[in-house]
Amino acid sequence: MLDTRLGGLPGITAAYLVDGPSPALVETGARTSAPVLIAALAAAGIGPDDLAWIVLTHVHLDHCGGTGLAARAFPRARIVVHRRGARHLVAPERLVAASALVYGERAPIYGGLDPVAEERVLAVEDGHRVPLGGGRELVMVEALGHARHHMAVLDEATGSLLAGDALGVAFQGSGLYPAVPPPDFDLAATRTTLARLAALRPERVCLAHFGPVPDPQAAIALSERQQTIAAEAALSGWRREPTRDAVARAMYEALPLEPAVADEAAIGRWRSLAWAEANVDGLVVWAERMAATAPGGS
Repeated sequence: MLDTRLGGLPGITAAYLVDGPSPALVETGARTSAPVLIAALAAAGIGPDDLAWIVLTHVHLDHCGGTGLAARAFPRARIVVHRRGARHLVAPERLVAASALVYGERAPIYGGLDPVAEERVLAVEDGHRVPLGGGRELVMVEALGHARHHMAVLDEATGSLLAGDALGVAFQGSGLYPAVPPPDFDLAATRTTLARLAALRPERVCLAHFGPVPDPQAAIALSERQQTIAAEAALSGWRREPTRDAVARAMYEALPLEPAVADEAAIGRWRSLAWAEANVDGLVVWAERMAATAPGGS
């Protein structure tokens, strides 16, 4: 695990280096984290010609923003990403603009995304295998719900599942809490994903924010409960009063941040990054969509 130090702070965003004759980096962190990431890879003995793969769980900027700079630093590496995310790496302007709307005044913490040459991007489907040599492979597992372009990465050799944001966020020393930003959150897809990840029976589950969880099956089950509670409360709030404030009140009453996270430093990180507010925005988009497609349109 490599700490990519989002905004210069430790313990927020992680990347993972998977060893082999053709080693892979899973996640890059934000563009602003690229110098830290490249230095950490050098310290791990990865030279410019050594890295074979850059594997992305999804194309949110805190996970993929460093891809362009990492691709430049490691010119032999190919980039593996969900088929729906590939075009954003080649032509990132729309993704960067949309991300700026979500991040608001905090957008400079993340930076943008430098384009990657199309021939270096491998747009993959569920089940794709990334060969690391010596018989070791990473298996790409479609894991929708957090985003329409989200994948988890299973290292079969160790039983490690690199889950991206599928379960949510658990800063070190703190409890798990959902990560459901706009625009793609989907409760039904999330529940399907979490059931599938549980069925893989991973030896360990590692989050992008931040690191391995103590008990994989318990964490997956907790994530399913939390995301269901938050989403159902948000939808109920929206149906009573179709406003952002109503969704926020309903969500925080049903699943308050503080007792779930239960660590003062971690709560401070949630607040400073405004990720809890982004959850509200994501649930508003989802609740509005669900209400509009329900019988009678409400």
